Amino acid sequence: MTVSVRDARNTEGDRLWIQSVYRDYLDDLAPATGMATGKFPALGEVGHREPDQLFHWFGDPNTFPLVILRSAEPVGFALVVRRATGAAPRSGAPRAAIEYRMAEITEYLRNASAVSFWRRVVAGYTRGNYRERIVNGEVRQTFESGAL
Repeated sequence: MTVSVRDARNTEGDRLWIQSVYRDYLDDLAPATGMATGKFPALGEVGHREPDQLFHWFGDPNTFPLVILRSAEPVGFALVVRRATGAAPRSGAPRAAIEYRMAEITEYLRNASAVSFWRRVVAGYTRGNYRERIVNGEVRQTFESGAL
């Protein structure tokens, strides 16, 4: 079976599919942790309503919701976030020229399949040039995102 990843912003069907499985994903996280993780906070918390989160994913130019496909069928989703970090603008230098653009992929630590999958994908994409850390029960791979 072929596994691939597709930008979910390109079709309404992908967006609707993520919306349809998002609640189940959060429900799966809750029994194991008693709460969701940082990228996927528990619904009902202040500022963390499901429509707000999904609107942000599809409305922010620095977020990239992805659908994971197995033999062309959706089987999972991911969110890649590109962040601007680095030095403050210098006189005469365009801000874009000095910003360092980063992407971060986050998985739930106890989801060994997701961690393994994203380690392989990120290692291949970056040719091993990424940083990984574990924070609050999440595995985070951070890398330069020039192609996003």
